Amino acid sequence: MHSGKGDSHVVTHLDDRLPASADAEQDASRPLKVAYVMSRFPKLSETFVLGEILAVEEQDVEVELYPLLREQEEVVHPEAAALCERARFQPFLSLSILASQLHHLRRSPRRYTGALWALVRGTWRSPNFLVGGLGIFPKVAHAARLMEADRVAHVHCHFSNHPAVAGFVIQRLTGIPYSFTAHGSDLHVDRHMLREKVAEAAFVVPISEFNRNVILRECGEHVAEKLVVIHCGVDTDLFRQRDAAEPGSALTVICVGTLHEVKGQAYLVDACRLLTEEGVPVACTLVGDGRDRPALQRQIAAAGLEGRVTLLGRRTRAEVAELVLSADVLVAPSVPTARGKREGIPVALMEAMSGGVPVVASDISGIPELVEHEATGLLVPPRDARAIADALRRLHDDSSLRRRLGLAGREKVVREFDVRKSAAALARHFRAHARQAA
Repeated sequence: MHSGKGDSHVVTHLDDRLPASADAEQDASRPLKVAYVMSRFPKLSETFVLGEILAVEEQDVEVELYPLLREQEEVVHPEAAALCERARFQPFLSLSILASQLHHLRRSPRRYTGALWALVRGTWRSPNFLVGGLGIFPKVAHAARLMEADRVAHVHCHFSNHPAVAGFVIQRLTGIPYSFTAHGSDLHVDRHMLREKVAEAAFVVPISEFNRNVILRECGEHVAEKLVVIHCGVDTDLFRQRDAAEPGSALTVICVGTLHEVKGQAYLVDACRLLTEEGVPVACTLVGDGRDRPALQRQIAAAGLEGRVTLLGRRTRAEVAELVLSADVLVAPSVPTARGKREGIPVALMEAMSGGVPVVASDISGIPELVEHEATGLLVPPRDARAIADALRRLHDDSSLRRRLGLAGREKVVREFDVRKSAAALARHFRAHARQAA
């Protein structure tokens, strides 16, 4: 189990080693132009990407968006809708994209064929990576040409799978340096080509010490200098410290996230059943949607919890903030799946703690770096409904514990998980490694 202090040490230590000369040179040509690459945009469940982009732009960085796919969702954050208007969405194939292939082939056939061969060689054992990589290659080559024309100085990719492959290809074709952030399942399920991506990246951002150690085990200690632990952060003004309130007739519990096995909502529903059977009044709201919704509906009905456990569906960032800040406790019952999926550090935990809401979370992955047991929240073993129920009973019965954990949680997030601090650290690294304008 790692502490947040370790994370802060890593970020500070690596910031101290940033090449000052590159930073000084880039200052003369502000604002710095950085291209962000992500799998899908705008994706409601990835508010951390949206929040980071907005905060990075406050650092005198001009952000260009290059999503690999356009996400079609009924509910969209208002801030994301504004960014969509300037995002560079591309089809898989078009005349312009074909023209860009010819451009690269004419200019440097060895670079173009070398990038394509490196992609095939690095992913051929993984059908998902191989097919996905070949599918996006033409549009990524086109994006590389656009970025070069726009004098993009650095490319940053969110997720270590297909977006990082895109950064790898762009760097091979144009020489524009790239970096990527490694979150959760993108790192833990399939690490094909991770060594190549890390080797050619200017730097890599694991969001936790846990992820940093995963990368070190996979790639070797020699890449340690490239690994910069920078937490995903939250807007501590939006999720502000709320006034402490006593629970009403029932303990109000909230869980925010995609309805998917990895989020572990089924164990929270079971914990609510146990509490109800034991006479502890509880009202639980699940915010989000996903493929597990029908199964959860059946589980709720079978347990007789209709009216006590509510599936609320998707909500905007502002609506989530209001719901979280009105709850007595937030639960993040994350679990590792049989396919290897696992969370990084759920942003919902940061949001609740930022608002002074006490939290209960699974003791896995990077979560203990945020939720320190009995200090900033309560940790429980994954897949343990009984442990979740016992933790919720404690919070129901002990108002002083709720207040203490809520205050300590807020302090932890403000100190180590504030999005503006994270964005400032990223901007420093972007400037240090950016390609200088010709």
